Amino acid sequence: MARNKHPEETVHLIVTVAFRLFMEKGYEHTSIQDIIDNLGGLSKGAIYHHFKSKEDILIAVSDMMTAESNQMLAQIRDRSDLNGKEKMKTIFKESISRPVQNDIFTIAANFHNNPKLLFSLLHDTIDCVAPDYILPIINQGIADGSIETEYPEQLAELILLVANVWLNPMIFDSSVEETCRKFMIFSQMLQAFGLDIVDDELLERLKELVAIYQKSK
Repeated sequence: MARNKHPEETVHLIVTVAFRLFMEKGYEHTSIQDIIDNLGGLSKGAIYHHFKSKEDILIAVSDMMTAESNQMLAQIRDRSDLNGKEKMKTIFKESISRPVQNDIFTIAANFHNNPKLLFSLLHDTIDCVAPDYILPIINQGIADGSIETEYPEQLAELILLVANVWLNPMIFDSSVEETCRKFMIFSQMLQAFGLDIVDDELLERLKELVAIYQKSK
């Protein structure tokens, strides 16, 4: 009865335990039974009361991990000491440098087998991150002359889709070498809009994350 009075605590426990197991065993090698065995007495029914599947748990884990990212994006968006281009460069640097990225790539979820997770990523990218965080920065950059485009909404979506999807080895299973080649094309694309905002430091960090994923999958 106590669990029913505090469902948010039950959800938090399930998500926290699942996150730890995904880190230790990998998503593909963690079963619902593994999660149940580490819930301190909660039943399978308690899990399925809140989550329909392991995929739904993974989405909740991802939401927990991206909440911090959205807070970081909002802080950079709202800074008054940077122009639009500088904010975009700061976002790339801060996003890829966060220690939680190691956790994300260690979990090594296979998007091919998790269409709900892929849809969640695409939905969040187009309906939340692009309009709420990136578009205002691009509009600022147009106003202050640091970004050149006549299509700010489409540019915001394009940048995020390339960065979060096309460059994501968990979707296309790209090797370190292939990811490097994609990164160079991405860099050239950004420069066409006056956004020379990615550098060798970012590339080295991306290579590190891809190596983590390839090792963990």
